[in-house]
Amino acid sequence: MNAPAENTSTLVQPVGAGTPETASVLTAGLSTVKKKTFGSQLRASLAMFSNPKSATGLIIFGIFLLVAIFAPWIAPYDPTAQNLSATLQPPSFQHLLGTTHIGEDVFSQLVYGTRGVLVVGLIATIMATVMAIVVGVTAGYLRGWKSESLSALSNVFLVLPALPLMIIIASQFQDPPLILIAAVLGLTGWAWGARVLRAQTMSLRNRDFVQAARANGEPLHRIILVEMLPNLMAIIASSFVGTMTAAVLGLTTLAFIGVIPVSNLNWGTILFWAQQNNAFPDYWWWYVPAGLCIALLGVALALINFGIDEYVNPRLRSAGERARAMKKKGMDPNAAVTQVRPDLAAGAGARSGRSKSERSTA
Repeated sequence: MNAPAENTSTLVQPVGAGTPETASVLTAGLSTVKKKTFGSQLRASLAMFSNPKSATGLIIFGIFLLVAIFAPWIAPYDPTAQNLSATLQPPSFQHLLGTTHIGEDVFSQLVYGTRGVLVVGLIATIMATVMAIVVGVTAGYLRGWKSESLSALSNVFLVLPALPLMIIIASQFQDPPLILIAAVLGLTGWAWGARVLRAQTMSLRNRDFVQAARANGEPLHRIILVEMLPNLMAIIASSFVGTMTAAVLGLTTLAFIGVIPVSNLNWGTILFWAQQNNAFPDYWWWYVPAGLCIALLGVALALINFGIDEYVNPRLRSAGERARAMKKKGMDPNAAVTQVRPDLAAGAGARSGRSKSERSTA
C-alpha cells in the first residue's frame, strides 16, 4: 500500500531538486520550443531570393523601379515637348537617345514610359495574384461541390482570351484609362496561378502539421496564414513573376497595335510611333532602346523565376551549388569529362615522381 503512494508523490513533484535528470532535460527542451508565427515562416520563405540568379534579377528590376519613381528628375526634357529644329537627330550630348520626327526627346519618353509599364504591370499582377490566392487556396482546402465550382470558374477564365477582350472593351471608350487596362489584364491572368495553388493546397491539407493544427483546435485563418501560406510562398512568387511578365508583354503589344491611347506613354507607344513614321531601319535610336528595355525587363523577371525554381527544386538547387563550387575551384561545370584541379594534379605528379625515385634508389 505504501509503494503506490510513493509513486504518486514522485509524479506530482515539481521539477527541481530530486527530479530525475531525464525529466529535467525533457522539460528544458519543451520550454525552448518556439511557436511558429507568420513572420518567422515568411522570413524563411524569402530565402528563395538569396541565390545569385534571383539577386541579379531583383537588382535589374529595382533599377527600373527607381527610374519609374524618379522619372521627373531623371528625364532632361518634357517627353511631349516638340522642337521642330531638331527632328530625327541621332544620339548626342543634348539628346542622349536622339529625337523623333517632331523633335521629342527619346530618352525622356523612355524614362516616362518605364513608369507607365510598371504601373500597369504591377496593378494587373497584384490583382491577379490576390485572386489566384483567394480562389486557389480556398478551392484546395475545401472539399466537395464548393471546390469543384471554384475549379470550374478557374477553367472558364483560363480559356478567356485577353487580347480580343481588351480590344472589345477599349473600343467602347474613346480614351480608356490605364486602370481599366490593368483590370482586364489582371482579370484574365489569375486562372493559371489559381490552378497551381489549388493542386498544391490539396497536397498540403493532408500533411501531418496541418492535421496536427486542426486537431489542436487552431482557427481556420491561422491554419491558412501560418501553416499553409508560407509553404506556398515559392509558388506564389513564381506565379507573380510569370503574371507580371505576361502583363508587361500584353500592355506593350496592345500599345504597339494602337489599342491603348497613344497619349499614354509606355514602351509600346514609342514603338507604335516609330512604326507609324517609318523609323525602321534607318532611325535605330527611336525603336532599339524601347525594344532593349522590354527584353531587359523580361530577362530580369526570368532570372527571378529561375532563382525561385532553383530554390524550390532540390535537384536544381544541388546542381547549382555544385556548379558554383566547381567555378570557385577553377573548374568548368559544363565539361564533358571529369576534371582534376591543377594543384591536386601537380601534387599527384610530385608524389608519383617521388615514388619512382624511391623505387629506383631501392
